[in-house]
Amino acid sequence: MKKHRAAHDGQGSRTCRTAHTAGATLIALIAVATSCAVRASDGTIAAAELKALGTVDARFQSYNIEMVEVTGGRFWKPYPRTERAPDPHDRYSYRPPIDLANARLRLLAAALSPAYVRVSGTWANATFFAEAPGEPPSGFNSVLSRAQWRGVVEFARAVNAEIVTSFAISPGSRDASGIWKPDQAQQLVDTTRALGNRIAAAEFMNEPSYAATNGAPAGYDAAAYGRDFKVFRDWMRRATPETLILGPGSAGGPSGFAITTRDLLAASGPGLDRFSYHHYNTVSPRCGGHDDPAQALSEEWLARTDATLRTYQALRDAFEPAKPIWLTEAADAACGGGRWDQTFLDTFRYLDQLGRLARAGVQVVMHNTLAASDYGLLDETTFRPRPSYWAALLWRRLMGTVVLDAGQPAPRDLHLYAHCHPTMAGAVSLLAINTSRRAPQALTLSDSVERYTLHAARLQGTTVQLNGKALALSADGRLPRLEPRAIPAGAVRLAPASITFLMFPKAANPACLSRRSGL
Repeated sequence: MKKHRAAHDGQGSRTCRTAHTAGATLIALIAVATSCAVRASDGTIAAAELKALGTVDARFQSYNIEMVEVTGGRFWKPYPRTERAPDPHDRYSYRPPIDLANARLRLLAAALSPAYVRVSGTWANATFFAEAPGEPPSGFNSVLSRAQWRGVVEFARAVNAEIVTSFAISPGSRDASGIWKPDQAQQLVDTTRALGNRIAAAEFMNEPSYAATNGAPAGYDAAAYGRDFKVFRDWMRRATPETLILGPGSAGGPSGFAITTRDLLAASGPGLDRFSYHHYNTVSPRCGGHDDPAQALSEEWLARTDATLRTYQALRDAFEPAKPIWLTEAADAACGGGRWDQTFLDTFRYLDQLGRLARAGVQVVMHNTLAASDYGLLDETTFRPRPSYWAALLWRRLMGTVVLDAGQPAPRDLHLYAHCHPTMAGAVSLLAINTSRRAPQALTLSDSVERYTLHAARLQGTTVQLNGKALALSADGRLPRLEPRAIPAGAVRLAPASITFLMFPKAANPACLSRRSGL
């Protein structure tokens, strides 16, 4: 049998080579490409037999609302209507405060819950908390009023999100010796409690690796961070022991920055409950990025997530061994997002990143942002879903907290991730991402499935189809029904540049029979 199989596969390979070298007709090429795809991935997915790898936090898929969105202020400027590069000296434009009471925003955010909502970002480092709006005092750049924070607290309660934040560390938050004082942070904690909520987790500051340009005092270094972090850690343990301490929340690589993450951790000593970091694949044209969208589906592009995680895993192991890892800020391109980040093209990165990180044991991934600039899941003016929002919604509804081994090596352009279903005992969900722009792929399924395929007529378009039907809110603003297509056991074809969730309702997978598989 093995000899026959090997001969058959070898014949298939020769057929593929012949088709491409003998000037075959287009129809013949398509037929051969499909046949080769089937042979390349003809191992059967036996959903009942997939083994558990671990679990992720019930709020694994989460998001950011930048502090500057809450207060209003100068945020990343929209791209020019033409294709010309943005002016690097004119990166920002004023944005009014986000309306966190907006019914559409709350409806769409609630559909992604349970989640964490992180209210932080660069602007949080120099934001003064006050009872009423006004001009910021010396040493601060903006004001967060009690009414604005109430909006955050009420939004979080309405959409079933836990609050994550960071605190001001600018010169105004320090004593005469330049040492950080917890006064402002204490007011935020006390106000949150008075409003009937809590801060679930907090980083000391946003991205201390960029302290020199992030609102910290001039000359701020690792030693100053270590001194301040110890004050912060001791205050947190006394004032709000129920709040998880996250850190260091660095961005960028291990070198090339004014303060390296290794130096930050060495100076601060132990004391983290969760190890946090930030990751972007690149920077947007606003900050000098010049990336080609042709690379957006390449393994090199998608695997940048893995490379960054390995860097921070090594640092975690050295300084905070065994602490769970949270990615508290992530998107395709920093500085407001790249030109294709609001299109279907970035949906591949979004879902592939979730799959990779869950498989690697990362507990929480917070997308930046929910509804601001080009990397927002929602359009910032209309709050209408962008393609990645629909992907996020399908992940929430189909991928539970128990992570499974997908069970077979896949071809290079086929990425497979498996989880227990979040609510259906024993059921398994498989995410299959075909990153090839031209070649279909195929899987053989052991059982019947419910199929959800995302596809788009244009990869850089803003309209996405589910099983051939365009996804959009209804005329009265409601979410559409996400209707699956019933598929029998056997071979299933995956179109080029498509994303497919396959849900096995009758898998009866032992790892998915306990309550751990749900939310």
